[in-house]
Amino acid sequence: MFIETVPNRQSPPAVLLRESFRDENGKSQKRTLANLSKLPGHVIDGMKALLKGGQVVGTGADGLRVERSLPHGHVAAGLGMVRKIGLDRLLLSTAKDAQSRRHCDLVVGMIVDRLVTPRSKLGFTRAVNAETACSSLGAVLGLGSVAEHEVYAALDWLGDQQRRVETGLARRHLKDGTLVLYDVSSSYFEGRRCPLARFGHSRDKRRDRPQIVYGVLCTKQGLPLAVEVFDGNTADPTTVSAQVDKLKQRFRLSRVVLVGDRGMITTARIRDDLQPAGLDWISCLRAPQVQALARDDGPLQLSLFDDRDLAEVESPDYPGERLIVCRNPELSVERGRKRSELLEATERDLARIQQRVRRAGRPLNGAAAIGQAVGAVIGRRKVGKHFKVTITDTDFAFEHDHAAIAAEARLDGIYVIRTSVEADALSAGETVQAYKDLSRVERAFRCLKTVDLDIRPIRHWTEKRVRAHVFLCMVTYHVEWHLRQALAPLLFHDTDLDAARAERASPVVKTEPSQSAKRKKARKRNASGLPVMDFADLLSHLGTLAANSMVAPLQGKHTFTLYTRKTPLQQAAFELLGFDPVRVQ
Repeated sequence: MFIETVPNRQSPPAVLLRESFRDENGKSQKRTLANLSKLPGHVIDGMKALLKGGQVVGTGADGLRVERSLPHGHVAAGLGMVRKIGLDRLLLSTAKDAQSRRHCDLVVGMIVDRLVTPRSKLGFTRAVNAETACSSLGAVLGLGSVAEHEVYAALDWLGDQQRRVETGLARRHLKDGTLVLYDVSSSYFEGRRCPLARFGHSRDKRRDRPQIVYGVLCTKQGLPLAVEVFDGNTADPTTVSAQVDKLKQRFRLSRVVLVGDRGMITTARIRDDLQPAGLDWISCLRAPQVQALARDDGPLQLSLFDDRDLAEVESPDYPGERLIVCRNPELSVERGRKRSELLEATERDLARIQQRVRRAGRPLNGAAAIGQAVGAVIGRRKVGKHFKVTITDTDFAFEHDHAAIAAEARLDGIYVIRTSVEADALSAGETVQAYKDLSRVERAFRCLKTVDLDIRPIRHWTEKRVRAHVFLCMVTYHVEWHLRQALAPLLFHDTDLDAARAERASPVVKTEPSQSAKRKKARKRNASGLPVMDFADLLSHLGTLAANSMVAPLQGKHTFTLYTRKTPLQQAAFELLGFDPVRVQ
């Protein structure tokens, strides 16, 4: 049976319920069973749906209702990007058995869950199980019932795949002659049972906690490709040799330019690690090395900057290297201001010690006791070289070392880039910009540690799981980086940054935001009139696109999923991402 609308000349069309059949000769015929023309339009539409196999939902208390509503949009964004960049295929490339595929699904779930809401592995278990689910992640991935021991087994499996996954990422994003950014950071550790946890230089300002150190290799654009975890007391330069082996042996790159800061790529590391491996480098000289170049007979003379802010010099102390001297006036002012504040603060503290020594009642005496108090104050701000201190058993005096202050101030704003890359391969300006691009690795560390992914607190004890946890966080940021690139028009990101850099008079000066970025910041809207926000807020907004489990009790409690209508911002976001959130599986 079917419903057919038949034209009726000047009268309204007739709506007929008809039946098709075959006559004695086998020809297809149809006959009218009823005239439905007087029925309301919505009733006719309902009958059409029933004849096509639909079901009656019902009305009132026994009608359609929402059984459960789960946030879905942010899950779809994260999972869709994992699928789009082929990260799941890379993880699955050697997963032949069902157990490995199960581990892979759980790892993908942990990546998306950490991107949406960082939490412990136990928290992830609760978040994906149907009874306690807080998003559609478990249902979309078809994880079913997930036990805590399965999650830890999947994490161990991910740790075993780290070398292969990193090699696959490097094969996709690195090629011979490319620039590779490298930097290290640290995160404090709760507990003392992990053999990696050691007391060392804490970048988190938590000297009361042991820590781990980890180094990240990134592309020039700041896309992380590999991470390695070291003992918490490992010095930055000693981590370089492991990265050289990784680039040469595992990634099989014959020509690479490693970019690292002055504390990382030192003269000793260049001599012992980089040169024997045939790698090029870009780094920066330390302050004492710059002062040596600026001697009266040295190649660094301030007259170089009479009409420019960048110059190349040569020095016999650095054979085969290019030295690019830069002078940034804004940096000069900032360093002078900071030095003055440090000197004033230290002078106030020293004056208090002087009062304690010279007071009448219970004075601080003894050269050792006075020296200990003075050393603590001077060492706190590292300005001891700018003071002349006189200590006796009964007195303490101090004054500024004006000669030392003037010598340092003379070189304010000056820094020297050192590189082994030939000028025809990388110009002076491009070399300076490559070194300044290290800020992109620092941005990755901020996202890993505080902004989005919360690598700490580290809740694992064994060395293998700590390494796997850090790798999981790095892979998650790899996905986040791609999301940020795709969603940049809806974020405060400067989408015209490369053009703004090209318009600068010199790579030494600070890059000013482009006009489009200034407009976005001022109006809080993009060129299309849509609101812009930071990445976390946009992800939260995408999460308001919900997957509703609907129930129609009149049909045996038939259930189906109904997604909320996308807002204009959500519609624009998924158009930029290039996939439909409803179809992400």
